[in-house]
Amino acid sequence: MATRIQLCGAVTATIDGERVESALAGRQGRLLFAYLVSRRLRASSRDELIDAVWPDEPPAAVESALSALVSKLRKAIGGERIEGRSDLRLVLPDDAWVDVEAAAGALHRAESAVARNDWTDAWVAARIAQHIAVRPFVAGDSTPWIEERRRELEGTHLRSLELAAQASLGIGGGELDTAERTARSLVRHAPFRESGYRYLMQVLELRENRAEALQVYEELRQLLRNELGISPSPATQDLHRRLLG
Repeated sequence: MATRIQLCGAVTATIDGERVESALAGRQGRLLFAYLVSRRLRASSRDELIDAVWPDEPPAAVESALSALVSKLRKAIGGERIEGRSDLRLVLPDDAWVDVEAAAGALHRAESAVARNDWTDAWVAARIAQHIAVRPFVAGDSTPWIEERRRELEGTHLRSLELAAQASLGIGGGELDTAERTARSLVRHAPFRESGYRYLMQVLELRENRAEALQVYEELRQLLRNELGISPSPATQDLHRRLLG
């Protein structure tokens, strides 16, 4: 693929077949590029870009500093790739691959596949979203817009774990190992999200380990009671009653 951009983990970019991340003018250049990529469907004002690059203490001549950064970015990726002067928009080829967009698309495909009980397609798509979203967005930097995007990707990661566990249960057989690993990962990353416990209980039930499944329920029940003063949801309680039955 001639244009491929990764924003999760280390920022890397191949545009028109050429690696360009080393020409992004340091940290500020990387932030400007990542911001424009992540918002490439609309134009960004210069004020937005200043806040994105210098969220705390912008330099005294901030307009000149931004202009210099934009000029270096145009040189690095091609002047035709940035439209506008006051409001700027990044323009990429139609077949460009951007990891955060690929994660969102894969999550949507997984949701659709689960809705039609196509467990194989759901498994593949959920795993794609999972492996992208698990990496930190623009690793090594922390700004308000980066933290906001990380929270969004955390939601993508957790939902992809749910869908992967559900699809693995639907496939069954050897994929029960994947279902168990994924369910345990979901419990670990989101201990108050009941779905992970339910998927784990279902895996253990299928393996005829009902006692372990009941222990998982008890751990959840105690956590919710001690931390939030509530009981598990009706769906989780129904599963518990089935295991007791």
